[in-house]
Amino acid sequence: MAETLRRALNLGIAAGPGKNTAEAEPPLLLLGGSGSGKTALLFAAALEAAGEGRGPVLFLTRRPLQSLPRRTGPALEPLRLQKIRFQYPPSTRELLRFLCSAHEARGPAPSLLLLDGLEEYLVEDPGSQEAAYLAALLLDTAVHFSHRVGPGRGCGLIVALQTQEEGGDSGNALQLALLQRYFPAQCWLQPDAAGPGQCCLRASLEPGGLGPREEWWVIFQPDGEMTVTRWPTQAVDTSSHKGSSSGGQP
Repeated sequence: MAETLRRALNLGIAAGPGKNTAEAEPPLLLLGGSGSGKTALLFAAALEAAGEGRGPVLFLTRRPLQSLPRRTGPALEPLRLQKIRFQYPPSTRELLRFLCSAHEARGPAPSLLLLDGLEEYLVEDPGSQEAAYLAALLLDTAVHFSHRVGPGRGCGLIVALQTQEEGGDSGNALQLALLQRYFPAQCWLQPDAAGPGQCCLRASLEPGGLGPREEWWVIFQPDGEMTVTRWPTQAVDTSSHKGSSSGGQP
C-alpha cells in the first residue's frame, strides 16, 4: 500500500497514471519509535483512501484515539470521516476473534484495512509464532475483503509497529525480521534534527520492489500541525523548498 501512503505524504498527488491498484500492491509495515507520528500518518492514509470513491476504510486500534490528527483542506470533509470505521479490539484474543469473523460481516467490504499498534497485541505473547499467525491472519482478511470488493480494486493493508531502540531485546529483532517477510513494503520513521518545540522525522518509503525508494521530511509543530517536504535527491538548497501542510500529531 505504498501508493496510499505516498499520496498522504504528497497531499493526495498520485505517483502517475501507472500507479498500482490496491490489489497489486504488497501490504505495508509502518515502522517508528514511540511518538514518531505513526498514528498521524496512518490516519492520513485512511483519509486519502476514503476520498478515492471506493469502499469504506477499517481502522483497528486497541484504544480510541484521544483526538483526531489535525488536517487542512478537503481531507477532513465529513463524507471522508464517515467512511472510516473504527474498531477497538481490547486484547489479542478479541483481535483474532474479530479477524476470524470478518467473513460474516455485512455491508460493503473495506477498501483499506489499517492496524495501529501491532506491538500492543504482540506483547501478550511475544513469541515469533504468535507474530506469524497474526500477520498471516491480517493478510488473509485483506485477501477476503479483496474478493468481496471485486477484481481490479482490492483491499489494501497497512500495519503500524513501534520499533525498539538499538541494542534492545533480541526477541524483538527476530519478531521484526519475521514480520518483514509478510510485509514487503515498509516505511521507516526516524528522528532528525528539529527546531525548538518541533518533532522532525525522516520518512523513508520502500515500496516493496514496485518503485524507487522515496523520502520526506515530516515536521510536527507544538500545536500538532504536520509539515511535509520531499527529501532532495541531490545536494540542493533545502531552504528554497516550500513545505506543504497536511495535518496530524505524533
